[in-house]
Amino acid sequence: MPLCHWPCSCYPNHSLGQMQDWMNDIYPMWAAAHGVMILCPVNWYQTPSVLKLMIDRLVCADGGNPDPTSTQGKQAALAKEIELKGWHYPRHLAGRVFSVVVHGDSVGAETVQDALTAWLTDMGLIGAGHLSQIGRYIGYMEAYATSHDALDKDDPVQEETRNAARSLVEAVKLMRQGELKQPDAKLREARPK
Repeated sequence: MPLCHWPCSCYPNHSLGQMQDWMNDIYPMWAAAHGVMILCPVNWYQTPSVLKLMIDRLVCADGGNPDPTSTQGKQAALAKEIELKGWHYPRHLAGRVFSVVVHGDSVGAETVQDALTAWLTDMGLIGAGHLSQIGRYIGYMEAYATSHDALDKDDPVQEETRNAARSLVEAVKLMRQGELKQPDAKLREARPK
């Protein structure tokens, strides 16, 4: 991981301010956020491709090297040396809170909800409570042409989504007051990456 830089330097280079890459705007937003809410549909058993691309580009948030000069850019031999000496594996987004809302019309809502929740918790983010993580079906097995009508009529799913947002807001308030902390923050991982 010392070869992987935070923020990422593999694409148009964030640290150099190179343009044509929205991740240059997205990395600072993730770093500044106290809470993150992901709301997405199920696209053929998966997250939408643009969300998956962002997730893939955020790999550097989990263990990425904040000092590219330590590897003189991308010198693999230097990165190996740093890692073998005992890389501290920084989790750059740990301690933030999250909520996840996934909706689908036939299959996959629970799978996508579970995958997003696992990704966020693996990076050390904290779920904002059981009401903050939902996967629902809207207009189950009905026509795509009228799916917007099914959503408009589904008052409970709209209230569940508002509750997921409310849970996130309350968790962020508690975190800012020092009343919500990552319970395992001071523990050492038995199997560090």
